[in-house]
Amino acid sequence: MTTLKKGDKSPQFSGVDQDGNAHKLADYKGKKLVVFFYPKANTPGCTAEACDLRDNFERFQSNNYAILGVSADSQKAQAKFRDKFVFPFPLLADEDKSVIEAFGVWGPKKFMGREYDGIHRTTFIIDENGTIDEVILDVKTKDHANQILK
Repeated sequence: MTTLKKGDKSPQFSGVDQDGNAHKLADYKGKKLVVFFYPKANTPGCTAEACDLRDNFERFQSNNYAILGVSADSQKAQAKFRDKFVFPFPLLADEDKSVIEAFGVWGPKKFMGREYDGIHRTTFIIDENGTIDEVILDVKTKDHANQILK
């Protein structure tokens, strides 16, 4: 699990989205940034989470937030996910896991008695100056926007 906490400086990340566009922390200076890590595009929990953020996107924008989704899926998989559900925010295709590892959300997981390494569903809220304002470990996929905008 991540060792990052409220008050820490955000990792200086750099990644590529579903369309091949580069994104780095510095691009979001002056905005609050929601970085949500999810295990896999087009799976039920990840879809519910991303759709809840999409459905509340205007609320985020009116409060000076930008949103970035991150998983280890390929650009093609992220593009299909975005196109299918019409997400208004970029999805980083972090295939080399550089962003995932920078935030410390890769590690051992258990599902149906099986242990494996994967992405821990975690959301980071980063303030306008690159400081972590909040880390949400217990993500409520169907009500995530309210967890962030409370």
